[in-house]
Amino acid sequence: MASSFVFYGWWDWRFLFLIIISLLVDYFVGRALGKEENTIRRKTYLWISLTVNLGLLGFFKYHQFFLENFIAAFTFFGNPIHARGLDLILPVGISFYTFQTMSYTIDVYRRKMVPTNDLIAFSAYVSFFPQLVAGPIERASNLLPQFLKPRKFVYENAVDGMRQILWGLVKKMVIADNCAYFANQIFFNSGDLNGSSLLLGSFFFMIQIYGDFSGYSDIAIGTARLFGFRLSQNFAFPYFSRNVAEFWKRWHISLSTWFRDYVYFPMGGNKLRSRPLITIRNNVVLFLLIGFWHGPKWTFIFFGLLNALFFLPLFLSKRSGNFKEVIAKGRIFPNLKEIRQMIVFNSCVLLGIIFFRADDLPHAFSFLRGIFSLSLFEMPDYSGVKKSLGVLVMVVVFMILEWIGRENKYAIEKTGLNWKKPFRIAFYYGLVFCIFYFAAPKQDFIYFQF
Repeated sequence: MASSFVFYGWWDWRFLFLIIISLLVDYFVGRALGKEENTIRRKTYLWISLTVNLGLLGFFKYHQFFLENFIAAFTFFGNPIHARGLDLILPVGISFYTFQTMSYTIDVYRRKMVPTNDLIAFSAYVSFFPQLVAGPIERASNLLPQFLKPRKFVYENAVDGMRQILWGLVKKMVIADNCAYFANQIFFNSGDLNGSSLLLGSFFFMIQIYGDFSGYSDIAIGTARLFGFRLSQNFAFPYFSRNVAEFWKRWHISLSTWFRDYVYFPMGGNKLRSRPLITIRNNVVLFLLIGFWHGPKWTFIFFGLLNALFFLPLFLSKRSGNFKEVIAKGRIFPNLKEIRQMIVFNSCVLLGIIFFRADDLPHAFSFLRGIFSLSLFEMPDYSGVKKSLGVLVMVVVFMILEWIGRENKYAIEKTGLNWKKPFRIAFYYGLVFCIFYFAAPKQDFIYFQF
């Protein structure tokens, strides 16, 4: 616990007070819920937790967004007002640890778990440094009991953890950061580039955000393994999905399941046969909230709306649960139908991700207009276009390795385990060499801003 607080406070010690407030409120609310049987008082305790956590999150992350749109609304109706917001720094990880502590209180309220009386263990659960700033968003039912049990060093677990850390570093430093260089360049200069260049820019960002965020998750999960902890899988090869429903079962799993369990189901979940309009509303709200969780921008809200529009036809046609197994399970190659499904789905991702990356909605729509112009059929033309070909080759090799290991928890989980020792060592040293030789200039983790 102490090391986690030092880790977080190293960035800015003042924001330690926020995480301490959040964990203390939920710890004592959890204890109160464990002793209380009165329904009204139990709901009151729950609302105390939700109000404090969502209040902190809303104040630090969303207050400027609501203020600006409040002013814009009055101006639109001919009553301009003037107000200044607070120049606040967004605390790193606040979107993650507030959701983590709320899940504990809600589960205790639902009597799905017994509240803990161990403040030290609970504090360690909330502030556990590997996943504190960018997830996975851990449920107390999974992580908290691990702090209450004695742990022993297990060599095999440590080796597996180091292997996953290594793959996470490759994703981040070799793949994501190299793609970031060209994605940033193209998005910053989108008004001067042709359609094919813009399409490549969207592709580079699509690979960047996956390598960046899933790379962080791999590093966090692997680091936790070194200490004897098992964190939840957060990514399961999402770009090998066949539709958007499967994608959200494989992308940022801890967030999508959080919204499913604590927002979607309480709203009514799936009531397609009896109340289809309610079900449609629930799905739209779910995706809008997932988009808005990412940040106080209309582009994120529109990103969520797009995913809802992609999802609803599948849901209404009862095809949203078609794919429960990994694509081409037990086979080396996908069939033609699976290839077509992946191409169509990833084309939707390629266009939808523009709203995630664009500065604002006009920028996003301008970017799309540039792609859907006759210049799409011209050769890409941007600074460093020849150098980017080398990055594209690295991406292809990376995706091949991901495909080969898609039935595992991470791509190289079992790679080389049955090889002779010299070949196995050569493979791992080859990855280390790639990190040192091909790593791009440092780029901040994208999800640190959320």
